[in-house]
Amino acid sequence: MTQANALSGRAWNSRVRSQNVTGTEKWLGYLAGPCGALLFNAVMATYLNVYYTDVLGLGGLFLVVFPVISKVIDAVTNVIMGYVIDRTRTKQGKARPWLLLSAPLVAVTGVLLFVVPSGDDILQIAWVMISYNLYYSIAYTIYNMSHNLMVPLSTRNTAQRGVLAVFNNISTIMMSGIVVALVFPMAVMPALGTSKGLWIAVMSVLACISLPLVLVEYYFTKERVTAESSGQEEKKIPFALQLKAIFTDKYMLLLLGYFLLYTLTSQLKNVALPYYCNYVLGTYSDGITQTLVSVLGGIPMGIGIFAVWPLAKKFGKKNVTVAGFVIYAVGSAVCWMAPTNLPVVLVGQFIKNIGGLPCAYVFMALFADALDNLEWKNGFRCDGIAMSAYSVIITAAAGLVTGIFNGGLWAADYIAPETVAAMPAVTDAIQKVITNADGTFSVIYNQPEAVTTVFILFFVGLEAIAGLVYAVMLLPVTVEKTVDKKLVIIRARQRAACEARGEVWAEPEVRAAEEQKRLDAEAEEYYRKELKERCQKKGLDYEAELAKHTEALRAKEEKQAEKERAAKEKAAKKAERLAQKREAKLAAMTPEQARRAQERKAAREARDEAAWQREKAAGELVYQKMQTQLAAAEEKEH
Repeated sequence: MTQANALSGRAWNSRVRSQNVTGTEKWLGYLAGPCGALLFNAVMATYLNVYYTDVLGLGGLFLVVFPVISKVIDAVTNVIMGYVIDRTRTKQGKARPWLLLSAPLVAVTGVLLFVVPSGDDILQIAWVMISYNLYYSIAYTIYNMSHNLMVPLSTRNTAQRGVLAVFNNISTIMMSGIVVALVFPMAVMPALGTSKGLWIAVMSVLACISLPLVLVEYYFTKERVTAESSGQEEKKIPFALQLKAIFTDKYMLLLLGYFLLYTLTSQLKNVALPYYCNYVLGTYSDGITQTLVSVLGGIPMGIGIFAVWPLAKKFGKKNVTVAGFVIYAVGSAVCWMAPTNLPVVLVGQFIKNIGGLPCAYVFMALFADALDNLEWKNGFRCDGIAMSAYSVIITAAAGLVTGIFNGGLWAADYIAPETVAAMPAVTDAIQKVITNADGTFSVIYNQPEAVTTVFILFFVGLEAIAGLVYAVMLLPVTVEKTVDKKLVIIRARQRAACEARGEVWAEPEVRAAEEQKRLDAEAEEYYRKELKERCQKKGLDYEAELAKHTEALRAKEEKQAEKERAAKEKAAKKAERLAQKREAKLAAMTPEQARRAQERKAAREARDEAAWQREKAAGELVYQKMQTQLAAAEEKEH
């Protein structure tokens, strides 16, 4: 169990105090804060391989084997990190402290990725291997695992958690879909060319930007789920039991299997993107082709921010995602039919990204439902280990994808650009010559047909098939249908455990309200003390200043009360409209139609209830078995 007494000071406290998710929390903790590290990592996902092949001139077997071996190391550190997070107990939670540690690590190791020494090939290869593993296996592993746990640990309120999942994914989409897709290919890459000095300068700035933004994420997030058991002595759950819980659960296996396949195909597409645009659709770093493909094809991702969650709430997260993947496959097939035709590819990418909206914005909310299902079925949470599996997939897939892609380049005889001091003579073998910002010239060669075929397959071909496979894999994932019933059971178990210890049970919301009241009183006491000192120093009337402060507090409370009243009124009106709509629909039916509709509704409810009773009975058996094994493990330990 990891303890961190240093984090018990007020300076390390979250700036979020409410038990309900706040606007500041959404905008700063889940939207703005993650942007720094996610931006740098998105740039790495698309351009680090370009830096290795086109700037450093690396290739051959090294770039096939090295990423795979490195990601094996990365996968191991992900498992270790998940184990550590699950045993971390601090006032700031179990994941947030690791966010804090990751802030400087991501910035420093990000710079080291690019300041590769020149001249000595052995030193260069050693530097690449060490810096790559420092960033991916240590720094980004710490950040990514703690960051991905913020939504599941934020709250048990599934609606609020869903909203946070959308905000969290907006930051990812903004960085990869706007900055990396628009700014980089249009403005940054044409200026960088293959100049190593310019690459180092730009990438170092991006790495350093992540530091303050990760700190913003740390200070404006809150682990409410972790806080529910604050002050209680938690059971130590054996690692083997947590692994068993995860890898015997059908929902978790389906979600992890889907995520593995999705990550492999999407990362292959991302790695292939600049090469595909440079050699199939356009010319090298022409500043427009990759921008058009990424931005025009990605317009639905921006529009979908406002459409996906209402659709998911109406039709279900899984149902919307499955339907989306059918559209996803159709769009990819359109691109594959004419992979060298820019207008056709843009239309296909637009269609594909419409279909990809649900998986981009609601997957983490569905994953969080699966984590709650694990707690209901086993009697303990497996957040860290589950997130380890999630992160292992991301990391292992990245190495495998890079190795596969570079293997394709190697087998097809990819011709890397060259940087020269003088303008070369133009021949048929040369696609173009770029004048770099530092006065050197980048010579870009035309690629063999075998190489362009590799680019087409990895960018559009695989996703046309994979989209349909994703849809089939997710069809049995019905976890969201019964998660609310399972949360009631979890709460009942928590109450029973509390009363068994001879303690008085209080609902988490009540405890949170009492804690909030105490924190507010403490904050007010500190404020008045500081106000008195400030008034004495500046010669101000303390009573007058205090009266202004009290009035401001009163106005704020009234505004908040009015806001809550308006929200309740809006919800009531919405419920009334829905009821009126249902009544109007029934009134428009004939008696026979109404009778058949009622029978279908009753039959559906009966089927759902029967399915729930079967799942509940099976879950109770697993729960009793797990609790018996847990008790045996505790007895053996003592």
